[in-house]
Amino acid sequence: MSFTFWFEFASTYSYPAAMQIEHKAAERGIKVRWQPFLLGPIFQAQGWNDTPFKLFPAKGRYMWRDIERVCDRDGIRFRRPSQFPRSGLLAARIANWHADEPWVPAFVRSVYRANFEHDEDIADTGVIANCLAELKLDAAALLEEGQCPEAKQALRDATARAQALGIFGAPFFMAGDEPFWGYDRMEQALEWYASSGPV
Repeated sequence: MSFTFWFEFASTYSYPAAMQIEHKAAERGIKVRWQPFLLGPIFQAQGWNDTPFKLFPAKGRYMWRDIERVCDRDGIRFRRPSQFPRSGLLAARIANWHADEPWVPAFVRSVYRANFEHDEDIADTGVIANCLAELKLDAAALLEEGQCPEAKQALRDATARAQALGIFGAPFFMAGDEPFWGYDRMEQALEWYASSGPV
């Protein structure tokens, strides 16, 4: 049984989850698998051609204020991006292709900070290169790998797995086979997993 954190780089609520989940899981002795995927194909399958926060303006206004409150409560720096949503496609390909590498959680957090703290365009190759370089990684090699056909297909496969699991939003937590959706369910997911058997 494994605990998987499914996230999307464009997802506002995935940002505080990414900033918190590693130490919250460590407190319970849980190893987290970090799994990026793309919400775009999932939204399209539901008949949406954009994020619901833009399709439904009242929901969008609420979300921005809510994420401000959430980040303020949890001590997470937040700056509303001047462009939303931004494409995290390249970052997701890199994180997915190297999902078992120990540097992936730090890379994911760096990309989220670039978008939701520093208002940088994470669709820009240079921004992703900086996120990799600050971790002392070979940015040029990893960027090249992220553009290879195999990495592109691997992310498409991960998104297809998300759809097959019934994942419809982010962040999403799979505690074994038990699904939990949303940042406000993160600790509940961890508690459920910790109490459900060997980890």
